Amino acid sequence: MMGRRVLERSPAMAFRQSERSQQMFLPPSIEEYVPQDDPVRAYDLFVDHLDWKTLGIVADEHQAGCPAYHPKTMLKILVYGYSYGIRSSRKLERALHHNLSFLWIAGGLQPDYKTISEFRRNNLKALREVLKHCARLCIKLDVVAGNTLFVDGSKFRANAGIGHSCTAEQCAKQIEQIDQRIDEILSECEKLDTQEAKEDSMVHLTQELAEEKSRKERIEKAVAQLKKEKLQRVNTTDPDCAVMHGRQGCHAGYNGQIVTDARHGLIVQADVVNDNNDRKQFAEQIQAAREITGKVPEVAGADGGYYSGPELEKMAAVAATVLVPARGQVHPSDSKPFAKGRFTYLADENVYVCPAGHRLTYRRTCEDRRWREYPLDGGTCCACEHYKECTRGRNGRKIIRYFNEDLRDRLRRQFEEPANRQIYKRRKQKVELPFGHFKRNLGADHFLLRGLAGVRAEMSLLASCFNVSRLIGLFGVAELLARLSVL
Repeated sequence: MMGRRVLERSPAMAFRQSERSQQMFLPPSIEEYVPQDDPVRAYDLFVDHLDWKTLGIVADEHQAGCPAYHPKTMLKILVYGYSYGIRSSRKLERALHHNLSFLWIAGGLQPDYKTISEFRRNNLKALREVLKHCARLCIKLDVVAGNTLFVDGSKFRANAGIGHSCTAEQCAKQIEQIDQRIDEILSECEKLDTQEAKEDSMVHLTQELAEEKSRKERIEKAVAQLKKEKLQRVNTTDPDCAVMHGRQGCHAGYNGQIVTDARHGLIVQADVVNDNNDRKQFAEQIQAAREITGKVPEVAGADGGYYSGPELEKMAAVAATVLVPARGQVHPSDSKPFAKGRFTYLADENVYVCPAGHRLTYRRTCEDRRWREYPLDGGTCCACEHYKECTRGRNGRKIIRYFNEDLRDRLRRQFEEPANRQIYKRRKQKVELPFGHFKRNLGADHFLLRGLAGVRAEMSLLASCFNVSRLIGLFGVAELLARLSVL
């Protein structure tokens, strides 16, 4: 109570007082709004150094009517906003009115949210190209070598609810319900025409009719895509997204893919797919990265989720050394003495020899699944002292040898080499870090745009902004500005 009485007698004693009516003056020039070493200057110069001739954004300097905002200004707003987790067009508009850094990078211009949203929507293809230009800029700065590349993927939520993922039958039922509602609206409109109805009632019904027709058209397009791609389900809000299974359960989403360079963890390639797993992505993503770096990587690696037997030929062709572990290779265990790897294949005799010395001979070939079968008869297995350790089947043990088994063995041996093991240990810190930055630091665990073209554009922006942030960390703002200025 004593302390409270003292505060009441002297309210200004221990606190700094604010004064909103105090007159203040901003610097006379927008150029002085931010210091010379502010990161916003690096983002500004980065956009200026993009190859605008090949980027794909065309500025019509001779258009009639009210002057438009320059594409460079609009792209700078997007890039700087995405760098700090401000992706919504409405939030970007607010930042242009209240944030000095945004005022500076926009040169005092303040486009509204509709203009920002329209620019982004109309330039999806060009926005996807931004990362390619950024990666080539990193190569010129000698911070990307392209010798060792790592691939990783992560699930992102789509701008659609999983409840809108429907089968063809469910879509047909929805269309039937919409048709019924359209008939009801038309009947109500006819009644209103014969009565002295209020004008706002007719306006409301007209709006609802337009909404129902638009919804029907959207569902019909989704059904057409479902039939064309032979899908089991399609999302009527965003037909390109898929039902993704992750740690947080099932949701409508996409599978984001990135390829990073091992030198500084900079992103050289980013993509978004709607496959639920990564098994078909390794060769495709590394090949796309090769086209950007202009060279074949000495080493390319990914986690075990990318390992796919049918894809091994493609995977082995994109790099000199491929480090993708097969099942059980990352954390090998000696608790299975009769695993397939313990059986010896004698190529000259075309037989397998088990750890107990028994011979498994060739029986048949399955062309569809591309393998050959080598069984051991049940009587021999049952009489063996290791019977229950090796197999519990009455028909005995059998080994499946795939057509590309030699390649599988070569990739296993590559992964087991001590030097390659050390390279693989760097994978997590180099390729998983960007996804953590996107989701935790920027709050970008979901996409705002819909459709593959939209989400790929967003991923390109996020990856480019990550690279610029890394460059600032590597060089500092002043040094980075100096290096960019001489390119």
